Amino acid sequence: MLNRSFHLEIRTPEQLIYEGDVTSINAPGVEGNFQILAGHIPFLTALEVGEIRIRESETPQLMATSGGVFEVLRTGVTVLVEAAEWASEIDVERAESALDRAQAQLSANAPDLNRPRAEAALARAQNRIKVASNL
Repeated sequence: MLNRSFHLEIRTPEQLIYEGDVTSINAPGVEGNFQILAGHIPFLTALEVGEIRIRESETPQLMATSGGVFEVLRTGVTVLVEAAEWASEIDVERAESALDRAQAQLSANAPDLNRPRAEAALARAQNRIKVASNL
């Protein structure tokens, strides 16, 4: 089977996270997970909290993301995310602490609780732990 590649860039507001040629990328779209291969038609979609899986060769690289925008053009793919972290760089203890804090805030249900923010923090922490465990 011929493994064609395409150019991929993954950026946060602060930095370029990844740039290179890949054979596929899987991402967490708001309508569900999807995969892009070389020659895909152009499109634009929003991403949610989840795992991005990049394949340059046989071994995929995993990263946790907190959502963003995914654009496919004929010239390549650009992923703009709020935050991204390679699975191998995730501090699991820190993610577990963030998970505990978010769960405590949600269970306390204080009148001044910003519920959407606490739920988003919970989802990000759960995702970071899940992605780190997929190594």
